[in-house]
Amino acid sequence: QVQLVESGGGSVQAGGSLRLSCAVSGVTDAPFCMGWFRQAPGKDREGVAAISTGGSSTEYADSVKGRFTVSRDRANNMLYLQMNSLKLEDTAMYYCAAASFRCGSAAFSWPYNYWGQGTQVTVSS
Repeated sequence: QVQLVESGGGSVQAGGSLRLSCAVSGVTDAPFCMGWFRQAPGKDREGVAAISTGGSSTEYADSVKGRFTVSRDRANNMLYLQMNSLKLEDTAMYYCAAASFRCGSAAFSWPYNYWGQGTQVTVSS
């Protein structure tokens, strides 16, 4: 059974950095399209960053371009999100997600069928 477990969230001041991690278990080599999503209170869930199976293709929400970087380590079944220059509006629950097929291009629209439990990121002034 595939499981995703996020870690690395916390509280940080605006302008600071955090690195989120997502550990994938129950499968070897995680041959998935993967992504990070977030949901703030009272708002819909939105895609933050996505990465293709091979890691060569990435997609970012306009609001995080230039500040966030998604990466993956398939050998160790890990997904990462480096978040720099954090803003108040980045406060949200962040979720790791996987779509169980190989993709050559990253996209938020893939049918993500595995989700982690989320890790909270709180940015304060």
